[in-house]
Amino acid sequence: MIVRLGRPAEGVRSDGGSAVAEFAMVSALVIVLFLAAFQLGFALHVRNTLIAHASEGARYGARADSSPSQGAERTRYLIRSSVSGRYATGVSADRTTEGGAAVVRVSVVAPLPVIGPFGPGGELKVSARAYAEDQ
Repeated sequence: MIVRLGRPAEGVRSDGGSAVAEFAMVSALVIVLFLAAFQLGFALHVRNTLIAHASEGARYGARADSSPSQGAERTRYLIRSSVSGRYATGVSADRTTEGGAAVVRVSVVAPLPVIGPFGPGGELKVSARAYAEDQ
């Protein structure tokens, strides 16, 4: 039996060059999946950061020697110092009653963080409450 190297037999297609095409297609898919996972992780990080800072602001505003507006300002300061100032524009605080107890509620409305030109649009809305100490 004679084995020829170099040219395929008559009627048989060569698969030469298919590895390059497969690499290009698979790597494009892997990059898209990686960017989607990174986008989700970044959005969750920003959301968790906003929740933590809203909670801290609500606790600060609920102190006996403080006010809800000071809690909102504390929340803005924390957000600006940790993520970005564009997430701190929609911070509000108010004093309300829930379940018969006075609470300070801090709400944050921020844009959904999107990396690059693609991704979902919208807003993140988070809020936190703390019992007022001067009851």
